Amino acid sequence: MSPTGVSAAVPLLLSIALLCWPGVPGRRRLKAGKSTGPVALWSAARRWYGVRPELVGLGAGAAAAPFGDVGGAVAAATVSALVVLRYRAATRRRQGVAQLAELVDVLGLLVADLRVGVHPATAAAAAAGAGDGAVHRILESVAAGAHLGARVPALLHQHAAAEPGIADGLKRLASAWDLAERHGMGLAELIDAVRADLDARLRMAAEVRAQLAGPRATAGVLAGLPLLGVVLGEGVGAGPLRILTDTGVGQALLVVGTALVCAGTAWSDRIMAGAARA
Repeated sequence: MSPTGVSAAVPLLLSIALLCWPGVPGRRRLKAGKSTGPVALWSAARRWYGVRPELVGLGAGAAAAPFGDVGGAVAAATVSALVVLRYRAATRRRQGVAQLAELVDVLGLLVADLRVGVHPATAAAAAAGAGDGAVHRILESVAAGAHLGARVPALLHQHAAAEPGIADGLKRLASAWDLAERHGMGLAELIDAVRADLDARLRMAAEVRAQLAGPRATAGVLAGLPLLGVVLGEGVGAGPLRILTDTGVGQALLVVGTALVCAGTAWSDRIMAGAARA
């Protein structure tokens, strides 16, 4: 391999190494997990490796440096970090929606048992069997707390702090349980009111997200217009890529333009996320 090829390959290999390096929680989980072969190891890596935007940005910048100089490296790092952050936000949103829908279903089972006179501890344990993941753990904790005479609202507030995706629902459930304990009101009716409210919020959020599909697509098209302009410029022979990568002014414009596009995309995501939560 020629010296030029070696110099271009080193940043690329460094970027690949950075992209493959897991976060601290991911390393601990992989170290504690048991692997039975390459397939199990690959599944564990996909499940537990932390996607860190700063490392992805460094890796993309190192890979782009031989081709776009400093400006290209900064632009590639900015875009890559934004992509990772958007992916993580979308993943958290999907997980939160799935957990909230599961919580609504489990609360329906809990209400059905409470209405036929089942003890809250027994009803919570039965509902926990129908849940999965965080909802299962929370209902098991509630069942154990109710059986031992602990303060169930305090337990629910503790779980709300650890589960931001369903924190609002857990706080509402804690308020309903506290109201039933303090004033002797029907626990089943209060929990059913919380379940109905959460279900209505889920339906409204889904409707809002569907209505925002058009504006979201428009924002994506607007974010891609500068890239389309560069492609059209290359097509007509204007050579914008050479200007952006080989001149000082072009390097500065590349960094500023990329930062503005990324900032506009992030601000658009923030507005739409706020509208979906309202």
